[in-house]
Amino acid sequence: MSRIFATTLFIIFSVLPAFSQIVEKVEPPYISTIQFRGATDLSQLPVIRLGGQLQLSFDALNGEEEDYYYTITHHDFDWSPSDLSKSEYIDGFDDVRIDTYQNSVNTLQIFSHYELTIPNRDTRAIEKSGNYLLSIFNSDGELVFTRKFLVIENIASVGVEIKRARDLRVIEEKQVVHFTINSPNLLLVNPKQTVKTLVLQNSNLKTAITDLVPQYTMGNELIYRYDKEASFGGGNEFLAFDNKDERSATNGVRSIDLTDVYENYLYTNIPRYNRPYTYNPDINGNFVVRNVDARNQDLEAEYVRMHFNLQYYEDLEDKELHIYGNFNNWTIDGSTYMKYDPKSDTYRNERLFKQGFYNYKYVVVNRDGSIDEGAVSGDFWQTENDYTVIVYFRDLGARYDRIIGTGYANSTNISNN
Repeated sequence: MSRIFATTLFIIFSVLPAFSQIVEKVEPPYISTIQFRGATDLSQLPVIRLGGQLQLSFDALNGEEEDYYYTITHHDFDWSPSDLSKSEYIDGFDDVRIDTYQNSVNTLQIFSHYELTIPNRDTRAIEKSGNYLLSIFNSDGELVFTRKFLVIENIASVGVEIKRARDLRVIEEKQVVHFTINSPNLLLVNPKQTVKTLVLQNSNLKTAITDLVPQYTMGNELIYRYDKEASFGGGNEFLAFDNKDERSATNGVRSIDLTDVYENYLYTNIPRYNRPYTYNPDINGNFVVRNVDARNQDLEAEYVRMHFNLQYYEDLEDKELHIYGNFNNWTIDGSTYMKYDPKSDTYRNERLFKQGFYNYKYVVVNRDGSIDEGAVSGDFWQTENDYTVIVYFRDLGARYDRIIGTGYANSTNISNN
């Protein structure tokens, strides 16, 4: 990534106004494979119930066995700090050292693997619903990285349906989220001011829709039947590779080599925006760490240098190509940049990945930092995607935004009416 473009992206993401008052701190290069999960097996944005469990793990590749500490902060819907004091939302305390870590075993790339589970003996419970930020610091008090998570109360029921767009110009490309909120036990007074919603595609906060208000009410139900305002590009099924055996060519891997670490070369990819949609099962941008020969996946899985290769002939002008997925929390940075190689007339990238099954796609990044997810892979209404609707409520005079309900749907059940 050029220095000028990287600086531009930093400035843009630092000053974005709505829903971005807290910008997640991207981990430094020596921190890798951050897995953050709640009630799911996959590492994705944790959405847990009050009293639920969080699990964070990550690898430090510098081999220094450093001490790391964590803090938890509560935030309002727009990720500005809430008015709650720490004692109001945590039973116990934070700013505590992560004391569970082990060193890698029989790997070419040495690393220390850290694990944190919440609740624990120090942070005994999270007692309020809402938005939270988990921050990881080193022993010098320097912020290393952050991750967001959501805590919910089950008060309101949320019904979600996925529709095709009504606009004929985008009917082949868009998926629309319709939903209703039913709260029989909590009176939602003046809902256009007190109720806010967050609509997610594949648990990606960076592409969330945040500005919808109820169109009308029916008894205790709030009805959201937007078309354009609640639409997402359908995208395409993610590409994937599986290098659970780093010494043999398996799913997506064309050839292997051994230098300081194992090198896996992927097959050359081509654009799919101008090709017919083809269903291919994926895990919607997520990843799973695994090594076919390991007893302990976390400690024995190798770090492999993956080589990506994309044949793309469209004129990029001043834009850039990047690989994109939840393997690094949907982050665009220097490690995801696809550099043009005049010798092969393709775009290339090489990056360390811990062994496993990974979803990824290629995206075009504009000069203003916006991401065109469909430029390379296309947008198709048939694509399988997960959708989540999060409902926030702040009663008149209340001091923080509660999360009172969630709803889920998958676009395999998409309909035309």
